[in-house]
Amino acid sequence: MTPRRTDSPIQLLARAAGSPAAMAGKIARFGGNLAAYGKGRDLDARLSRLLEAGVIEAAPTRIQLIVGAIDMLRFWISPASSEYYQRVGIDYTFHQILRFLEEPASLADPVGFFSTRDNVIGHLMQVVHANPRYDLELLTMWDDGLAELEGQVESMIAGTHPRGEAIAAIVEEPDYHARLLDYVRVFREDPAAPPPLRANVEGNARWEDLERTFGSLRTSMRYFCRLPADPLAAARHLFTVKEFPRHLGEPRPG
Repeated sequence: MTPRRTDSPIQLLARAAGSPAAMAGKIARFGGNLAAYGKGRDLDARLSRLLEAGVIEAAPTRIQLIVGAIDMLRFWISPASSEYYQRVGIDYTFHQILRFLEEPASLADPVGFFSTRDNVIGHLMQVVHANPRYDLELLTMWDDGLAELEGQVESMIAGTHPRGEAIAAIVEEPDYHARLLDYVRVFREDPAAPPPLRANVEGNARWEDLERTFGSLRTSMRYFCRLPADPLAAARHLFTVKEFPRHLGEPRPG
């Protein structure tokens, strides 16, 4: 069992928040994350790097990026997470409060293009992911992204990570970091290696099409690029499409 499953709500809130000095740093990082939304050149540079590396095949427009991020949240991230937390007996709303206290920046950027390297890594270590492949592909935007992730997960397991106590207030599964470390090492050798899927996603037909589409950065960007790029058409999509449009997602095998 992890502290997330054994500590009282007050203890968890205190763990997640940390010291006043730690909170000041979190607020500064959160502000920096929000400011990144206005830095179009940085976004273009990151997308170009992913294109050149062959991680993605095409870059979405700004409108497609916004609409795609909303679709990813409303069709995949939020409902799949809500189901998972209900299954393991954790209040989803309280869990988001803990996540925000532990690292506000982790909730400010669902697609990750506006985050720092360490924010992506912190987010990966903070939450049991339905599929971590997306974030590992995202970390290739930095030369040392995957190596730094491996090192920080190692320090988390060893009990020496500076955010270890706060992250322990969030993570629900005691073996998550060990599984994540195994996957990082395998991924660095073979990016096509099968990722570890969260318990409520693996083998669950409800999430099959969504995981195939949003489980990796490459396939997510394919979906984003199929979305409307015109402002009016994009708005129409958001207001009228209430369920995952499978015809825009990745095709079923066979």
